[in-house]
Amino acid sequence: MSQIQERGSTHVYKVNKISKEEVDGMVARCVYEDPPFCSAACPLKLDARAFLQAAAAGSFKKALQLYEKIAPFPLILSSGCEAPCEGKCRLSEIGDGLAVREVEKAVARFGEQSKLGGIFRTKKRKTVAVLGTGLFPLLLAGELEKKAYPITVCCAEADEEAYLRAAAPFLDEEAFRLELKRLRGKDIQFEFSCRLDAAFFEEKRRSADVLCASWELTGELFPEADCVQELMIFEKERIVTGPTRGVMEAAFGAKKAALTVDRLAQNLDPRNTRGQEGAVESRLYTDLSEAKELSRVPMSGGGYSKEEAVREAGRCIACHCEECMKACAYLKHYKKHPGLLGKEIYNNTQIIMGDHQLNKPMNACSLCGQCTVVCPNGFDMARVCHMARRNMVSTDKMPLAPHEFALLDMLFSNDEAFLARPQPGFEKCKYVFFPGCQALAIAPETVKAAYLDLCQRLEGGVALMLGCCGAICDWAGRYEMEQQTRDFLDRELSKLGDPIVIAGCPTCRKELESHEGLRIVGIWDLLLELGLPAGARALDRPAALHDSCGARGDAKTQDAIRELARRLGCELMDTPYDRDRAPCCGYGGLTAYANREVAAEMTDKCLARSEAPYISYCMACRDRFARQGRQSRHILELCYGTDAGAPPDISEKRWNRLTLKNELLREVWLEEPMEKKLDYPLLWTDEARRMMDDRMILTDDVIAVLEDFRQTGEAILDDDGLMVARRRVGNATFWVKFSREGEGFRVHRAWSHRMRVEKREG
Repeated sequence: MSQIQERGSTHVYKVNKISKEEVDGMVARCVYEDPPFCSAACPLKLDARAFLQAAAAGSFKKALQLYEKIAPFPLILSSGCEAPCEGKCRLSEIGDGLAVREVEKAVARFGEQSKLGGIFRTKKRKTVAVLGTGLFPLLLAGELEKKAYPITVCCAEADEEAYLRAAAPFLDEEAFRLELKRLRGKDIQFEFSCRLDAAFFEEKRRSADVLCASWELTGELFPEADCVQELMIFEKERIVTGPTRGVMEAAFGAKKAALTVDRLAQNLDPRNTRGQEGAVESRLYTDLSEAKELSRVPMSGGGYSKEEAVREAGRCIACHCEECMKACAYLKHYKKHPGLLGKEIYNNTQIIMGDHQLNKPMNACSLCGQCTVVCPNGFDMARVCHMARRNMVSTDKMPLAPHEFALLDMLFSNDEAFLARPQPGFEKCKYVFFPGCQALAIAPETVKAAYLDLCQRLEGGVALMLGCCGAICDWAGRYEMEQQTRDFLDRELSKLGDPIVIAGCPTCRKELESHEGLRIVGIWDLLLELGLPAGARALDRPAALHDSCGARGDAKTQDAIRELARRLGCELMDTPYDRDRAPCCGYGGLTAYANREVAAEMTDKCLARSEAPYISYCMACRDRFARQGRQSRHILELCYGTDAGAPPDISEKRWNRLTLKNELLREVWLEEPMEKKLDYPLLWTDEARRMMDDRMILTDDVIAVLEDFRQTGEAILDDDGLMVARRRVGNATFWVKFSREGEGFRVHRAWSHRMRVEKREG
């Protein structure tokens, strides 16, 4: 069997470029980072989700800190805010929307104000003067104070109290006193009892770097000027005006004006690079089934008490979209949403184009496509990872180690274990049964029974092809090997008369359907037409049906399997994430080879859906579940009354393929196959078998080491009295600890590594 060459150069053979625009388009499908609808509706950009979570936890100090980011005077804003967030609350679709404004008012009243640290801040050099009275000048002064500008407020009032009453007459007395205290604590200088006329305006224009005035004052002083615009800058005079139509508009105008001041102070055009201001649209998807309390908490007085505000904030379902991470063990493992992970993997393959810590995540994806189904916008993480693997292979940057065993196993299936024969008595056949490499390895007796049954009940002859469809090299990103496998199978099928392929595996069916001109049918479809074979039997207890990744998007196959189970008499239990939403068992995409930890989590995710036995129609799924200790049967085992029993180890899987091939050659085609036999006994300890299966060391690898020892006599005598020998096979060096047992050997331990051991003379 030929070996696969380990990467040996940095020569770029072929790069499957994908444009940044295309990647950005894919990443844009992920709405994980979109704001919740309440935050999107707020022109001031309140992080309402975090704010309500803090309030629900009783942390009013933290909640107030979040609110103060958008409101220099929280009681003013919460008292007069029009609350556009409430109209967008998703809870209003199934019950009462959250009373966000009332929670804000409670937080503003009961929250502990942050200690003011203005005296320790480095002040900006440019000075700002704010002229006039009203909400806009007051809120603008507060916004600029947060930005550490030296501010002077010039007004006609006699003191701060009169100034605040004129700006916010709607405040009740308690709120007024709290806001007055907050105003006096800010680093804002006042000039009271000013005569705000044109002369005073000119005086301040000369002394301040940036001069701001209220909408009303600007209109009085410059009646000829166009004051319709919300933000107006007089040429060379640097004057900003803003609206005062309602608390929210005044607050939003003040926030925009503060940004304009910031840019003017830096001698920048205030119309450019402002970012996205105001309310925005959100595409966020939210699962409303998480909502529990659908009715608003009633108020015992004129506003929420602290306890009532905590309860009302606790109704928030913290709108977020994690549908893919809830469904996919792979994304959950890496704790990254696909938009972020996809971009990181793209950068690794298209920009860095080399070894990187993202190699492991890109190889851990099962390429099953579940994320695309559960994502509201169809984000295709499988395509990102598959593209990345192909690019890493094509640029000689993909390590062979994660996929080498699986690729060698595929070569074994299509070489030593391969068989393609027409049914005896036929030169060309109407059908060919293609059971798939995993069925051959895990349940050879089931394959044999199925083939003999098809030969008896189908007219026109049924050929048999034992081999691998090539999905393994596709998953590994080895597109050249994939094409070679495709050409090889097409040639063999042509020799059989280009028959209709009866696929025994949904993944094989999917892979073979990509071949031009091939006609494919699932064995499950034929069994529904032909009827159940003799000996078919159901499980004796209710079972969960696991849908194969290979059947995702194939409702016809999913329905056929369910009908077949019904005819068998199986009682199927409903499970979450079934049909197209079903998770991968951990074998797909070669995850079981590249990242065992993630593969085990995928298997656990599948089994967590039900405590019942599992029926599958993919042999790899059957094997993965049985290895986790769950009763697991393939639908064909039930149809043919067979039981593959305990999962075979990796060497037994190879042995099963060869044994089945040789049995069929003898019994069906009356040929005597050439079989390799050892001329000495070989025994194993249980520990050796466990190590070999865990570390993917084959019996043939151990035999190669022992054969080398028999020829050279080279070995190390260990302290425990056992001998240790080694031999390099392909890209790995295998080590075997053994003892003599008469004329043979007993293997105690086995391990391998990819280092090369060289002998040096002298």
